[in-house]
Amino acid sequence: MIQPANRTQVIKEYYFSVKLKEIARMNEGEVKVLNLGIGDPDMTPSEDTWNSLKEACIHPKSHGYQSYQGIPALRQGFSNWYKTYFDVDINPDSEVLPLMGSKEGIMITSLAYLNEGDEVLIPDPSYPTYKSVTNLLGGKIISYPLCEEQNWQPDLDELEKRDLSKVKIMWINYPHMPTGARASKDLLKKIVTFGRKHKILIVNDNPYSFILNDQPMSIMSIEGAKDCCLELNSLSKSHNMPGWRVGMICGSKELLEPVLKVKTNMDSGMFYPVQQAAIKALSHDKSWYESINQVYKTRRELVFSLMKLINCKPSQDQSGMFVWASIPGQYKDCYELSDEILKQAKVFITPGGIFGEQGKRYIRISLCSSESVINEAIQRIEKSRKK
Repeated sequence: MIQPANRTQVIKEYYFSVKLKEIARMNEGEVKVLNLGIGDPDMTPSEDTWNSLKEACIHPKSHGYQSYQGIPALRQGFSNWYKTYFDVDINPDSEVLPLMGSKEGIMITSLAYLNEGDEVLIPDPSYPTYKSVTNLLGGKIISYPLCEEQNWQPDLDELEKRDLSKVKIMWINYPHMPTGARASKDLLKKIVTFGRKHKILIVNDNPYSFILNDQPMSIMSIEGAKDCCLELNSLSKSHNMPGWRVGMICGSKELLEPVLKVKTNMDSGMFYPVQQAAIKALSHDKSWYESINQVYKTRRELVFSLMKLINCKPSQDQSGMFVWASIPGQYKDCYELSDEILKQAKVFITPGGIFGEQGKRYIRISLCSSESVINEAIQRIEKSRKK
């Protein structure tokens, strides 16, 4: 047998990949599973975005290789977007790099900066890809716990007590996934100061800025951030375009150059019509975000009712497209509750433990299902609990 690379031994198949296979097997039966687990927007991009894609498809050069840095108009679109909504000035020629999804940015940024053995500060709980990429590249994960009592924000005073001499990257993610916690301006200032002091690259993963969040915030708005920070963003959540794979990374020219060097060896540019559609999406005014948030607000109220039904306690002050809630004491952990609901009601709810040790007493429900689906989930759970 041809042996795979050793690095494949340090990661597992992504949790949702495994769970979706299990759900597919269950769906062979008469009653289909209602999946409330994954943050996959079910609403569509705007009609203008669709039209821009279709019109660009007949452009004579649309099917050829594209620039590694994206077309100038797309970089300008991202620059305008950041100025309009974050009040951040980004040079479109040198301080923004379009990506095929911000998930690509996690890998290429890590490739650009990590040597084997370098340490990486990763929040717990957090998006699992931060850990898997670090493991793949031979980095050493240094988890820093986030807890509800501190509003899911890092204890920088506690981090200062550690030996940080080998730390190369610190991942942060606000608005936070999975908890929905927001960062304050004061916290971001402290994080920038921390990064500059210890010569650590701070990377803020920021795709949830516009979902149920009245004040979008960028770490790049903080004075001195360009000395030590990069920021990822995406159209997946904010513009209902997850399958289109449009993201970006921004920061100083000096910090972006190593990332671009890696990217040019990884892909051959984004499909031209998708870039044109992204430009249109980025030009939407505030009413676009208000319209999708109105839908999410209605769904969130229903999910709060579902959480109450299973005796889970969510914070009322959450942003992003999920509801995060603590589980009742009678359950050993989140997996027991999630599996019970899946087995008895055929409703899938994400166990918080997949995001880290700090998530084992929590569950997460996505707001990416229609009101009718959420209502049916409530009815199924009510019925299963009366048996």
